[in-house]
Amino acid sequence: MMPRILILRAPGTNCDAETAFAFQTAGGKPDVLHLNQLLAAPRLAANYQILCIPGGFSYGDDVAAGRIFANQIRHHLGDVMQEFRAAGKLILGICNGFQVLIKSGLFEADNSASSVASLAWNDSHRYLDRWVDLKVSGTRCPFLAGVETLFLPIAHAEGKFVARDEAALDQLEAAEQLVLRYSPDSNPNGSVRDVAGMCDATGCVFGLMPHPERFVDPTQHPQWTRLPAIKEGAGLKLFRNAVGYFS
Repeated sequence: MMPRILILRAPGTNCDAETAFAFQTAGGKPDVLHLNQLLAAPRLAANYQILCIPGGFSYGDDVAAGRIFANQIRHHLGDVMQEFRAAGKLILGICNGFQVLIKSGLFEADNSASSVASLAWNDSHRYLDRWVDLKVSGTRCPFLAGVETLFLPIAHAEGKFVARDEAALDQLEAAEQLVLRYSPDSNPNGSVRDVAGMCDATGCVFGLMPHPERFVDPTQHPQWTRLPAIKEGAGLKLFRNAVGYFS
């Protein structure tokens, strides 16, 4: 079966086409829908096995990065999204999408209004655009199955992972939800414990700040002409894993 992927965009989203291409290359059947289409017909979500909120600057990142998009989900699509989550389907948030997932409460089964973690301004107080080395922790998240390390680009201003307090951080650590980390010498934003991505308790809801959709083709690597030839970009593995989860 070719799984169907719902890529949900809003004004300011700018990575939806690349994300759709990545899922299509991985063998899935992606549809890009504007958030307003889902708000008008929430039951459309039931037709899909994977939901992805891609990167960009939804609603211009007014108020805070991802906040308006997240509020639309929390207040108008909360029940539908929790049904999607409870059905064991996969949810992916990339960069701005990670910010949306955290602020909408989709990492919690009860759509909690108070998340244990958030994404704050980079320590540099500047937008950063560079490539980073990443390490996978544990085996809880199906998106990262068989992956140990990654080299991916980042592009964000509010990407510093922070927790409510040390106890909350320890709780996430003990539950093996801090599944993706920057290499210690590659942490670009000051994220606590070098966290670059996290999953929910089931592993099926996954958010990350780096952009796997921007390293699907080998020629997207910044040094592709100087390195040994590779068949595909490292980021494609995440999309193959998601599609393979239902195939």
